[in-house]
Amino acid sequence: MVRASLDNSAYYLNREASWLAFNRRVLEEAQDESNPILERLKFLAISASNLDEFFEVRVAGLVQQIEDGYTEAGPDGLTLLQERDVVSQETHEFVDDQYLCWNEKLRPMLAENGIRVLGLHELDATARAFIADYCERELDLLLTPVTVDPAHPFPRVINKALCVAFLLRRRRRSSMTYTGVITVPRALPRLIRLPSEGTDDFIFLADLVAYHASRMYHGYDIVSSAAFRVTRNSNLYLAEEESRNLLESVRTELHNRRKGDAVRLEIESEADPEIIERLRTNFGLESWQVFSVNGPVNLSRLFNIYEQTEHPELKFKPFLPRELRLTAKSQDLFEELRRHDVLLHHPFDSFDAVVSFIEAAADDPRVLSIKQTLYRTSEHSLIVPALMSAAAKKEVTAVVELKARFDEASNIRWARDLEDAGVQVFHGLVGLKTHCKLSLLVRHDPDGVMRRYAHLGTGNYNTTTARIYTDVSVLTADPEITGAVHDVFSFLTAYAEHPNYGPLMVAPLDLAEHCLALIAREAEHARHGRPAHIIAKMNALLDKNIIMALYKASQDGVKIDLIVRGMCALRPGVRGVSDRISVRSIVGRFLEHSRIYFFANGGQEEVYLASADWMPRNLYERVEVMFPVKDELLRERVRQEILSSYLADNLKARLLQKDGSYVRAWQAQGKRKPPTGAAAFSAQDFLIGLAEGRQGLDAIPAAPSPRSRRATMGRER
Repeated sequence: MVRASLDNSAYYLNREASWLAFNRRVLEEAQDESNPILERLKFLAISASNLDEFFEVRVAGLVQQIEDGYTEAGPDGLTLLQERDVVSQETHEFVDDQYLCWNEKLRPMLAENGIRVLGLHELDATARAFIADYCERELDLLLTPVTVDPAHPFPRVINKALCVAFLLRRRRRSSMTYTGVITVPRALPRLIRLPSEGTDDFIFLADLVAYHASRMYHGYDIVSSAAFRVTRNSNLYLAEEESRNLLESVRTELHNRRKGDAVRLEIESEADPEIIERLRTNFGLESWQVFSVNGPVNLSRLFNIYEQTEHPELKFKPFLPRELRLTAKSQDLFEELRRHDVLLHHPFDSFDAVVSFIEAAADDPRVLSIKQTLYRTSEHSLIVPALMSAAAKKEVTAVVELKARFDEASNIRWARDLEDAGVQVFHGLVGLKTHCKLSLLVRHDPDGVMRRYAHLGTGNYNTTTARIYTDVSVLTADPEITGAVHDVFSFLTAYAEHPNYGPLMVAPLDLAEHCLALIAREAEHARHGRPAHIIAKMNALLDKNIIMALYKASQDGVKIDLIVRGMCALRPGVRGVSDRISVRSIVGRFLEHSRIYFFANGGQEEVYLASADWMPRNLYERVEVMFPVKDELLRERVRQEILSSYLADNLKARLLQKDGSYVRAWQAQGKRKPPTGAAAFSAQDFLIGLAEGRQGLDAIPAAPSPRSRRATMGRER
């Protein structure tokens, strides 16, 4: 049998198109009438925020590569110019659908539920009096009108700032028109709440600025006005090898981000064509980079309505995560970990267990040292203050990643606060982001033995996102794993490379090599008729070497189930190449963020958790850690409770087709309507019910084997 060449560009999907398809799935949640209306509004705001970052990073990089003359095609065979055309068409269609959703679906339905976003023409006398007072009391003090002429250049417009442009005509010189611009300070809320009884009423700040402009442009007639927003290149460009102080370099470049080249102009669709052309020329944009929008120029600000309205009946029902309970034999968490490992699946299992682990280490006089990585942490972090408190009594080391995109400023603040408290702060390795999620402590236990304890996870040490991101982590006192974690910290602080980090796999040293070997091993099992099955859950699948290995494994007979939330360059269902590969994406209430890798291994099943996706940046440009779940029952929990539920989802799951499109799981089964009642199964809803004790594993379609139901957070060694 002659096999197809796996290097064929027809077997790979375009990265940018795949990301846009993911954001389309987010928008579908805003369109989904089964979701509560305020949650739909939040999904719309998230889709807008996602698109902002796509332009700031991906489109900005694409434009820069084209300008620099790059001609090399990607794995999918598209040239950069072809890729630009795909991005242009897809993003314009997407933006049109966003505003269609807002204007025809969400805004009317919100009004039906007493939440109104009003225009100036809809205000009653009370509201008009309020905005007149607001304009005089707030806007007059903060806004600066500018008329562009030889003495007054176009004002510097920072990234994503709300602005209003005007076409002005002097009353004494009616033949000439001028450009007026008002940039709106970030201190002002973009949605103004209006006084009202019985309803929650809002008006967009841009409408108030346009309304109030006549008082600021004395001597002019305002011919036309339009709100606009400019998105700029937000990539950081650091010469780390030449930098004496990485923290200062990041801070300087972060300041410059606000002034990066423009990559997108959003402007109200009713804007005068003369205003649009003047702005386009001023910002040096091509026509495809101009987006005329039928509504507010920043849909992500609609999230403020979600936060400012008290309508629990219009949101997802809150739930209580499962708390970690110690067994009767254990006096504290450390004794519990000496008995067995603990597996946590957030947000269904409370993140408090992780915080308690670090806080207990900070307070416990038996703990002699703490080492911690920090990639993204919350503004009101509980972990950072615990590390600062511990530094007064013991050795504390923190590896703080300064280049975590869009969190650089907060990480700089945390790094300085930690240093001031006496923590030894490191910023990782030159040229590599520190993305692994590790915490390690050394404790002098009551039995006289010095032991290491560790926490390893797939997600960040962030108490805020831990409530809305799904992640998996392990608390352990296993000597092999904790010893390897110690070696990883030596690599991060001293660039000390060990010959072997087993049982861990560490990027960029050996993670890619091990992943390829695990896939190849599964193919070998299939060729010899042994059980061969791969289930891999991740955020993105883009690495060509990994994809080629999966294709080869499929050709050799391995069943491969991929659960990929976002970008996926692998094309499933191609005859003779990927017949045995399925790809599903789940977008729902929580952001799927966990990375889980299961291998049947001829019947000797193995499960790994990781901070890394199968992407080039994770495998070759970051410090990442992939670690085994060694406990048999915990492996069963991952396989039978977590992975099985995601593979059974027929409500929120979308299946990737070989043409790059996605269809709902029930549509793929030939059904015209989504399942209802007992036939409907949502993995996230099931996991909430499991955490709350309302249902068991037998609720998963094709129930797991009876013995797997014994799986718990932990067990006796």
